[in-house]
Amino acid sequence: IWDLDHDLESLVLRPMNRPALAARLRRYNFRSLLRELGLEDEPAPETGDGGAGAVGRDGGEGPAGSGGPGGETAASDGDAPAVRIDRSAYRTITSPADLDWLVGELQAAGRFAYDSETTSLDPLQATVVGMSFCWRDDMAVYVPIAHTAGDNCPGALDRLLPLLADPALKKTGQNLKYDLEVLSVAGHGLAGIDGDCMLADYLLDVDRKHGLDELALRHLGHEMLHYKDVAGPHGHRFEAVPVDEATAYAAEDAHVAWLLDRILTERLGDPGQRGPAAVYRDIELPLVPVLAAMELAGIGVDVAALERLSEELGQRIDRLVAQVQEVAGQEFNLNSTQQLARILFEERGHKPVKKTAKRTGFSTDSATLEALARSGDDPLPRLILDYRELAKLKSTYVDALPRAVGPDGRIHTSFHQAVAATGRLSSNDPNLQNIPVRTEEGRRIRRAFVARPGYRFLSADYSQVELRVLAHFCGEGALVDAFRQGQDIHRRTASEIFGVDMEAVTPEQRRAAKAINFGIIYGMSAFRLARELEIGRGEAKAYMDGYFARYPEVRRYMERAVQEGSTRGYAETLFGRRRPLRGLDSRNFNVRSGAERIAINTPVQGTAADLIKLAMIRVADRLGREHPDATLLLQVHDELLVEAPEADTEAVGRLLVEEMQGVAELAVPLVVDLGVGTNWDEAH
Repeated sequence: IWDLDHDLESLVLRPMNRPALAARLRRYNFRSLLRELGLEDEPAPETGDGGAGAVGRDGGEGPAGSGGPGGETAASDGDAPAVRIDRSAYRTITSPADLDWLVGELQAAGRFAYDSETTSLDPLQATVVGMSFCWRDDMAVYVPIAHTAGDNCPGALDRLLPLLADPALKKTGQNLKYDLEVLSVAGHGLAGIDGDCMLADYLLDVDRKHGLDELALRHLGHEMLHYKDVAGPHGHRFEAVPVDEATAYAAEDAHVAWLLDRILTERLGDPGQRGPAAVYRDIELPLVPVLAAMELAGIGVDVAALERLSEELGQRIDRLVAQVQEVAGQEFNLNSTQQLARILFEERGHKPVKKTAKRTGFSTDSATLEALARSGDDPLPRLILDYRELAKLKSTYVDALPRAVGPDGRIHTSFHQAVAATGRLSSNDPNLQNIPVRTEEGRRIRRAFVARPGYRFLSADYSQVELRVLAHFCGEGALVDAFRQGQDIHRRTASEIFGVDMEAVTPEQRRAAKAINFGIIYGMSAFRLARELEIGRGEAKAYMDGYFARYPEVRRYMERAVQEGSTRGYAETLFGRRRPLRGLDSRNFNVRSGAERIAINTPVQGTAADLIKLAMIRVADRLGREHPDATLLLQVHDELLVEAPEADTEAVGRLLVEEMQGVAELAVPLVVDLGVGTNWDEAH
């Protein structure tokens, strides 16, 4: 029996509060429900929506070509005041006199929001169609540059580019890394980046979406014009959109970014104290130009080597397919999970491990096949696993990477700051962070990434950084002692758990200790450890009990992390990055356990992410000043990859180690392993 916070009277069905409901649905972008309930044109509630934010339309049209309804009142998602978003106040800059006025306004303001409209989402292929600016709450402007319908502004680039390149004029916007790259490709600059709404919102709540449309709805209660509605009728080519229509869409981007910048910056807090604001100012914003330079630099690839590997893997896959079908006694589609399930569970009599996610059949995922391979003498599950591994490598990397090579012979991946909840960077188009490093096939893929003639790759990799961060949070004890003494931490752990001298630790014992050491950070259970080590659950539990008996400080850290997370409502890194914690008080065991894992591993993983980002900023700065011919190319997990002239490798290597090891003072030393080579594998 639970005490309820309401009585029967409060449960009586009442008439719909249409304005409040409309505001709430807009906040969460439930457009289908708005239409179904007939609430699309519902005005904003006068008193707001309990902080949810609201938007109402007055129905009046803006000036010709405004692109949609004018006069929208936006109430913020929180305590910020309501802001009038009136597209009729947007101004198109087309004459020399207007341009003179704009330049003077921007210079006098000293800070403004900037956004560019381009011909492509790929910054390496895009050219600027127009630029939008906002420096005050009640208006914004659009400068058409390369439209095919309407008047462009003559001489705009000559007047505006020096302002964009001036570091004394501060800029904010949304995903300014893109705008920086577009300008850089054309030989121009974007300096003085002082804000980015996407990054600010990411630091406030990593588990939300951070697109500008989403932010406008959530924080301003404002629904923005959509690209498909503006550019769709013109073949999705923004340069073909008439200038008067483009103004409403483009100026709104800068206007909303300007309004959001103040709201989000205030919510981040004091940058002088540890917290999200300090992470924003000291880590995420300074990282933007570093990542832009890395993406533009790209990395060299030996396409011929990948083509040879593709042919070899294709032959091995064909042999595996023939072997699988011979063992199965029939031909079937190895990529059909239904056909494979029928053969494994109906014809060969294996006991199903679990159902599919939609519970429409029995799973044949990797974990299931691994369990089947361990449980009996049937070679089929292991053969299927081998086939899948090679097929994935071939399709995901070996065949895909040559297609990603640009005209300059290099691959230009994209790094994303506002995706991973841990604070880590992610990579795509293509993803270069998940190439296997422990298999021969994975190493051969890395060998295909090559330094240019006369240059070398330098790979600088933090050694066991997350375990070192864990030791720092523990503060004292055997884990700290081991790192301070420079011991092999996995051998030391095995010695502690199994009660043997370090010299007597067997490879199997060290492997078990390594699995526990890293598993602790990720909240590994005895069940999962048993599966990974292929031992009984009781034995795995005994290993973990032995670990905590020898490292009680780790248990104390875990308990403290959960308690602090429960009190604060968030987990926090050493530098102040925060992740909201939801479900610590849940009655559902799985939900509560998941929240506890986040509370424990966020400070560790997030601090490691902060360390590598800070190291990137420091390395890029010193390379630019001392070794301008050396280039930071990639960040993969705890590794930085630099391309440097062969004559500079020794000095650049020292620089990398100095900056990465000296990036922070921890209770234990940070250690960096350095390698040099003509290809990525050789350097690693």
